[in-house]
Amino acid sequence: MRIAFSPCPNDTFVFHALVHGLVPGAPELDVTFADVDVTNTAALDGRFDLVKVSYAALPWLLDQYELLPCGGALGRGCGPLLLTAGRADITGATVAVPGDRTTAYLLFRLWAEQSGQVPGRIEVVPFHEIMPGVAAGRYDAGLVIHEARFTYQRYGLTSLVDLGEWWEADTGLPIPLGAILAKRGSVDAAAATDWIRASVRAAWADPEASRAYVLAHAQEMEPDVVDQHIKLYVNDFTEDLGPDGHAAARALLHRAAAAGLVPPVTL
Repeated sequence: MRIAFSPCPNDTFVFHALVHGLVPGAPELDVTFADVDVTNTAALDGRFDLVKVSYAALPWLLDQYELLPCGGALGRGCGPLLLTAGRADITGATVAVPGDRTTAYLLFRLWAEQSGQVPGRIEVVPFHEIMPGVAAGRYDAGLVIHEARFTYQRYGLTSLVDLGEWWEADTGLPIPLGAILAKRGSVDAAAATDWIRASVRAAWADPEASRAYVLAHAQEMEPDVVDQHIKLYVNDFTEDLGPDGHAAARALLHRAAAAGLVPPVTL
């Protein structure tokens, strides 16, 4: 069975047990590591049986895939940041973003529309180039996710807006970042849910079991940053979306559709 997820610590922590044959009854997996901006597009051709994508990409994928209620990344206090080197307004600015179908970019567009700050140009940039690029003046602002929350000050940057805080204040809901999808006709969604949930629980029961695997794929992150990353992004919503998680996904995509940013979708 083919699965794709990112090399980020939250994903390797969650899927360690499943990938390593530690979940009874689960199939052997063929793993592809790819950042979510890659899987958002790669999943369009149906090449993966299970895949981690941005919630923002669901309108283009739900004809082929079913949303699973576990394994993804939602939460509070974990939203994307819009960083600058001191600029207080991004009107007319060049903004670097990690992907045009990421939840971070969709939240940014909703915020920009509400705030009236309309950027001049958007550039899709590999994630690891965004903060150095803003610090060097190649971009006026950069949209970042995940571990950048813990490291952006090292580049002399400031956070113009925490889009997670903005979203939570506006909706009262958690931020729906990454989703796990199962290919229709290829995967039993109920069984896949059981496998992934068991893998999450195994990770929590013995965090040290996945340590070497997580660090090996952590793109040179310091161990303390890795720990903060996992603590923030692997939470109760990872085990089960629940009513608030489903409501957050619906709110994001319904708002975006109403603004003409994504095709309408039913969740």
